[in-house]
Amino acid sequence: MIKSTLFLAAALAGMVLGVATTVVAQTQTRYVRYEAGGRTAWGILEGESIRELQGSIFATPAPKPSGRTLKLADVKLLPPAEAKKVIAAGLNYKSHIGEQSPAKYVGLFAKFPTSLTGHNDNIIYPADATTVHYEAEVCVVIGKRAKNITEAQVKDHIFGVTPCNDVSERGWQKADLQWFRAKAADTFGPMGPALVTNVDYNKLKLIGRLNGEVVQETTTDLLIFSIDNIVSYTSRYITLEPGDVIFTGTPGTTRAMKPGDVFEVEIPGVGTLRNPVVAEKAAGTK
Repeated sequence: MIKSTLFLAAALAGMVLGVATTVVAQTQTRYVRYEAGGRTAWGILEGESIRELQGSIFATPAPKPSGRTLKLADVKLLPPAEAKKVIAAGLNYKSHIGEQSPAKYVGLFAKFPTSLTGHNDNIIYPADATTVHYEAEVCVVIGKRAKNITEAQVKDHIFGVTPCNDVSERGWQKADLQWFRAKAADTFGPMGPALVTNVDYNKLKLIGRLNGEVVQETTTDLLIFSIDNIVSYTSRYITLEPGDVIFTGTPGTTRAMKPGDVFEVEIPGVGTLRNPVVAEKAAGTK
């Protein structure tokens, strides 16, 4: 009887320990990259405070806290990545392609690191643009070098998830040989505010709002090509490095924005990205 009781107690303890271990493994951390006092740094966002880190979150070993704490209101948030490459998937929701048949493999294109901009930064409406659209998307940031990885291995190579907006100039998309300026102009890749770890990216809700009105809404289980598929497929041809960024596709029908508008991308449980649209200043003006 005593042995049975001890065995049961040990089993229960093991179960409790297992649950605790699982909880710890799934604990989410919200990382932000920011500028303050002329310095750029990474930190851990905790409510309205940031615990500064010494070095990059993509470094090995992982950076330790510097001991400095800042108020979120006192910093300028930057794109939460260190991208050498920005890859994007197009036509990746059935609600976006309409009657068009899905492709046999994911359609990829490149943006540029210089297109990335942070939370609350302006989306610059180029002076010669005519039809600039929003595209609310889920963005994943690579945390571990990936080359020829399988879909099953992808989760171990993704550092975290953040909202993003694949801003697109539709006129240029149709007129140009490639989407060089239509998708990759400066500020056409807002992302942030925080890079969140341990997110089940296959079960996320995505919401886009134009001036407070919901204009896009979907869930990532409706992607034509899953995030695991996108990352695995990309890694066949391009070596993905820590800090690289992948935009995963937008749902539904998009509309044009204009200077004065504000566009938000929300992923519940991850964060809300907000960016005003501002007209480009004419040459020679201040």
